[in-house]
Amino acid sequence: MNPAAVDLVVPVKSLRLAKSRLRGAAGRSDAAHAELVLAMVTDTVLAAGATPGVRDVLVVSGDARVNSALRAKGITVSGEGPVPELNAAYRHGEAVLGRSSDRVIAALQADLPALRPAELGAALAEAAGGRAFCPDRQGTGTTLLVAAAGHALDPRFGPGSARAHLESGARLLDLDTPSLRCDVDTAEDLSYAAGLGLGPHTRELLNTPSYAG
Repeated sequence: MNPAAVDLVVPVKSLRLAKSRLRGAAGRSDAAHAELVLAMVTDTVLAAGATPGVRDVLVVSGDARVNSALRAKGITVSGEGPVPELNAAYRHGEAVLGRSSDRVIAALQADLPALRPAELGAALAEAAGGRAFCPDRQGTGTTLLVAAAGHALDPRFGPGSARAHLESGARLLDLDTPSLRCDVDTAEDLSYAAGLGLGPHTRELLNTPSYAG
């Protein structure tokens, strides 16, 4: 029996509002900060789209610039307007994709600029069509939630989401996948991600002298 296809939902906030803790920690201008967020999102979704076993990546965002940039790179975008709350955005994406017995829907965070397709692929393979999640590197948050084939995603993102997803019946994916666990909220997180190896868009931006602006 062939494994069910996996479709990923990736919500993206307005560039103006996203990653406020990273803005303060990095000391960048608003314009440069928006460029950084967009670069991280781009690297995340392109890595996700290159992952074995992933059929489609659906970005949910009301930000016109995000949607235009990602569509230009062949990413599917649902841009019906801003979905202000993260779990609502995941449910919206799930509804757009539709549920069927031969489809697995998974929720992926948008701030994984060091993401390696092989690591995401390993996590999806380990989930094996069952409800499962990958925690962040601190162990309290969630970077990936996989629904059981044909079942609702039931996202519970927010403070303490790792425990919430575990209590919901999701299996912890205890794998050596540092790039999948490295979401970026602060300058320290960004430095850690750089140590793993950033994706090309984030790396190029950070290496541009004018970026310090």
